[in-house]
Amino acid sequence: MKDDGINADPLELEKFSQLAHRWWDPNSEFKPLHEINPLRMNYIEGLAGLSDKIVLDVGCGGGILSEGMATRGATVTGIDLSDKALKVAKLHLLETGQQVEYRKITTESLAKEQPQHYDIVTCMEMLEHVPDPMSIIRSCAKLAKPGGWVFFSTINRNPKSYLFAIIGAEYILKLLPRGTHEYANFIKPSELARMARNAGLSEEKLIGMTYNPFTKVYALGQDTDVNYIMAYRA
Repeated sequence: MKDDGINADPLELEKFSQLAHRWWDPNSEFKPLHEINPLRMNYIEGLAGLSDKIVLDVGCGGGILSEGMATRGATVTGIDLSDKALKVAKLHLLETGQQVEYRKITTESLAKEQPQHYDIVTCMEMLEHVPDPMSIIRSCAKLAKPGGWVFFSTINRNPKSYLFAIIGAEYILKLLPRGTHEYANFIKPSELARMARNAGLSEEKLIGMTYNPFTKVYALGQDTDVNYIMAYRA
């Protein structure tokens, strides 16, 4: 449910806040994010470019993607509702010297403040953690400039995704802490596509992301059964 009108689950915020100090440890619970970050950035850059673009990273957490996009020449704003994660993100900038603006603000509020402001809006691994994903999608659409790009990544909902994303990743391989994901909150590509259309976005490309437990390598490809990224134009 919504907490005082804010589209966030307090338990989800607390869960990630407790891990905030480990965001930039490449061997921590966030190791998968560090390993897929180059794939995500290459995908975004290949479609939309990053150099000299005005970019918004929704649900930025500790800033792994935000700071990465900044290193490729983008002017980046990262927003999140976790004070601890944002503090870690800001502290990391002191170590690297990168420039990112981090703000604690809801996507919905920023959409009212800065409509049609961004060349690129990214919302990665967040939709499955909020009570009202449609509200986030609609706000991301409002934040993008006409013709701008919007990227969503999330997890499909089917028996295979339950086996791989929860049983495999959280219990067997221990890639993620137990309880990171709730199966009921996973979103099928068809559902995301419908919500995006209703928000006025035009689908450009759907791509899957896979993990090979034997080689321990992540890759982008046609398999969208578990993790996937959808690219849209506003």
